[in-house]
Amino acid sequence: MSDKGLHSKVSGGVSRRGFIAGTGSILGALALTVNVTPAHAEPATATAPAGPIESGARVPVLVIGTGYGGSVAALRLAQAGVPVHMAEMGMAWDTPGSDGKIFANTTKPDYRSYWLRTRTKAPLSNFLGFPIDKDVPRYTGILDAEEMGGIIVYQGRGVGGGSLVNGGMAVTPKRQNFAAILPSVDAEEMYRTYYPRANAGLGVGLIDPDWFETVDCYQFARVGRKHAQRSGFPFVFVPDVYDWDYMKQEVAGTVPKSAVDGEILYGNNAGKKSLQQTYLAAARATGKVTISPLHRVTTVSPSDGGGYTVVMEQLSTTGDVLATKTVTAGRVFFAAGSVGTSKLLVRLKATGALANLNDEVGKGWGDNGNVMCGRANHMWDPTGKVQASIPCGGIDNWDAGGAFAEVAPLPTGIETYASFYLSITKNPNRARFSWNAAAGKVELDWQTAWKQPSIDMAKTIFDKINAKEGTIYRTDLFGTNKVWGDHLTYHPLGGAVLGKATDNYGRLHGHPGLYVIDGALIPGNTSVNPFVTITALAERNIEKIIATDL
Repeated sequence: MSDKGLHSKVSGGVSRRGFIAGTGSILGALALTVNVTPAHAEPATATAPAGPIESGARVPVLVIGTGYGGSVAALRLAQAGVPVHMAEMGMAWDTPGSDGKIFANTTKPDYRSYWLRTRTKAPLSNFLGFPIDKDVPRYTGILDAEEMGGIIVYQGRGVGGGSLVNGGMAVTPKRQNFAAILPSVDAEEMYRTYYPRANAGLGVGLIDPDWFETVDCYQFARVGRKHAQRSGFPFVFVPDVYDWDYMKQEVAGTVPKSAVDGEILYGNNAGKKSLQQTYLAAARATGKVTISPLHRVTTVSPSDGGGYTVVMEQLSTTGDVLATKTVTAGRVFFAAGSVGTSKLLVRLKATGALANLNDEVGKGWGDNGNVMCGRANHMWDPTGKVQASIPCGGIDNWDAGGAFAEVAPLPTGIETYASFYLSITKNPNRARFSWNAAAGKVELDWQTAWKQPSIDMAKTIFDKINAKEGTIYRTDLFGTNKVWGDHLTYHPLGGAVLGKATDNYGRLHGHPGLYVIDGALIPGNTSVNPFVTITALAERNIEKIIATDL
C-alpha cells in the first residue's frame, strides 16, 4: 500500500464510522509524515547486520532492546546526528529456514517458535480435549513464554521485539481514559502531536469496511459483531499495521498467503508492518544505527571516565554464551520491554551496580487486564475454517463494565463454531519485581487470583451474550473444564513507572544519562492494546531528551 493510499483510506473512513473514540482524529492526521517500507518487502532489507559490537567499543548511546520504545529512540537520536548502537537479546530474523520462510506457521510450531524452551507453551493449551503442546529443539526462537509469579508473560524475541509476534492492533485509547493511564502527561499534547506521529511512523491503517462484509476470512469477526450488537454492545473496527491491500491479494491468491494462512503467533512472513519495516528501517537508513542481535546485557554501572560501563553476553542459537563483552556508553536507554527492563534495573540496584536508583524501581507492574475465553456457537453460526490471523474489531464495554474485548481469530484450519476473545480490562491489581538474593534472581509477586477482577469484567460482556444467544463458554481451550485463560498476559506494562522510578520524561533518578523508554513506564494498563501508547510516549520523551540533554 502506498503512503498516499494509506492516508486516503484512513482519513477518509474513520470519521464516518464509530471507531474507538479519539482514534478518528489521530488517524486522520497520518498525512503529517510517514515513510513506511512496504510490509511485504524482504525483512533482510531492514535488518542486514553490520557486525556485532566489539568488546572495548565506546558508543555515544546504547539502546538495550529493539522494541517500540527503543526503535523510536534510535531513529530520533540518529536523525539528530547521534550515533546509536542497539543490543538485542533475540535474533535478527533475516534468514529463511529450510522451508524457505523466516517464520514458522502458528499451527506448526518448530525450533523457530519458542525462546530457549524444549516444549512449546501455546496460549491455548488444549483443543477438542487434546493437549496441543509438543517437544521442540532448544533454540533462540521468536516467542518467549516466561513463567513467573503465577503468570505466563508472552514476549517477542528478536530485532523488532513485540512487533514480531503481536496481532498488530494499533489502538489509540479514548481521550477520556488517558488521565487514568498517564496522569502526569499532557493529554492535549499527546493527542495533538505524539499519537499522530506514532501512528504515522507505525504505518497504521484500517480494513476496508466493504471488503470486510464479503470476505470469508472475516466471517468469525462478523459473527462476533452480530452477537455483540444483539446484546446491545457496540462493535468497533480498530486500526492495524497490516498491509490490507496485501491481504486482499492473499485472498485473491495472487501473492503468498500470510495472515490468511494463520501466521501471527510465531511471526508473519509477508503483510505485517513490524518495526523491521518501519521505525528500524528508517533508523538503519540514517547510517547512524547499528544492531547487535543475540547480545544480552547483564550489567550497567557508572564508568570511572564518565558514562557507563556495560557488560553483555553474546549468545549462540542454543542459548550458550559465546563471549562476554565490555563496552562504554555515554548514555544508556533501557528498552528491553516491561519485564526485561524492570528485572534488569531491580537486579542492578540490589547488587549495587546502580545503587542510587530509587525504591520505585520494580513497582507498578500490571498485565493490562488480559483474560481470554471462547464461546461455543450454534451450528447456524459457523465462524469459518479460514480465518485471517489479524484482528480487526472489538467489543467496547469499558465505561459500563471495565472491559474491551478483541474479537480474535482461532486459525485452526477447520470449522470450530467457536468465537474467541482477548479481553483488556480495568484490573486494579499491581505487582512488584524484587531481588531474591538467596536464589540470585529477580522475582515477581503476581498471584493468579488477582485475575478475578478481569474475569468479572469480561463476564459483563460474555455472560450477557451467552444469555441472549443461548450459548455456552468453551471449556476445552485452557485445560480440562476451564473457561478462562487467566494464566497469561500479552501486554506487560510497568515496573519503572513514569514520574516515580523516573522523572516525567523517563530519566532514571539517581543516575544521569540513564533512561527508560519502553512499556515499563506505563503503570499496568492502557485500556486498549498498548503499543501505540508506548510508541507515542517514546516520541514525546525522546523529543524532550534530545532538546535538553544532548
